[in-house]
Amino acid sequence: MLHPRLGLAGIQPCHRLIAPALLALSLGGCAAVPLERASSLTSYDSLTSNNGRMTKANYRVAPTDLVSARTIYIEPTKVSGGAALSISKSSDRALVANVISRALCAGVSDRFMVVERKEDADLVVHATITRIVPTNTVVAGLSTATSLGANFVAPVPVPRLPLGLGGLAVEAEATTRDGKQVGAMVWAKGANFVTTSARVSQIGDAYSLAASFGSDFSRMLVSGKTPFKGLPKIPSGQRIKSGLGGKPKYPACEKFGRSPGLVDFAASQVGMPPTWTDKQPQAQNQ
Repeated sequence: MLHPRLGLAGIQPCHRLIAPALLALSLGGCAAVPLERASSLTSYDSLTSNNGRMTKANYRVAPTDLVSARTIYIEPTKVSGGAALSISKSSDRALVANVISRALCAGVSDRFMVVERKEDADLVVHATITRIVPTNTVVAGLSTATSLGANFVAPVPVPRLPLGLGGLAVEAEATTRDGKQVGAMVWAKGANFVTTSARVSQIGDAYSLAASFGSDFSRMLVSGKTPFKGLPKIPSGQRIKSGLGGKPKYPACEKFGRSPGLVDFAASQVGMPPTWTDKQPQAQNQ
């Protein structure tokens, strides 16, 4: 029963408490994913920690060595043997790897010309997935059902169940034509039960996080400095176009396929697996 002095207006302040509460919970409601190495980098020396709570990373970048670089080649992302053990379907693992490659290609296009052949590149980028923490599909399904059911009652976003969250760990580097390392990163991030949509797939969360890594690493190469400080920047026009499924800036990026864009976003809101909307190129072999 409503308080006679408050009436309906008395309920409104409660809604303003929801967002801060969810934010506080989100800081602790993440899958714990450790930084992991796969010995794919030429060197792990002189890496700096970002000391992040949401995203863990050790990185280094040599801005002076990046100044003269004009062209870049993106190798298809690989999956380490250890990471492969956690996901049963090779096609699922390959899909997550391809999203990383696609995000890297779109990201570095802001500054570099992406070329088709490694021999024509000033820089070569390669990435390796070191760990995939599977999403618990049963819990993800329950989360989706709960969220959809709640939306019929009131149009208030309902966070997913903070259980069975997945995650992703990746390492990558950029080297010059003669093999000198000019950028490196060892990265890990877990899904957040407030901001990461629950998808009924073992790779549901890893798929969502893959583009985040691609953005962080490519931003470091484009800017020549850490991507973990400062306010988030508005994506460039070409990145927005690519993210919506449009033609990439450089033809070399077509080998990673095009983003499913808004179709996939809509699918993620109802828990559909990413394999239903994102069809990777047949040429990608892991």
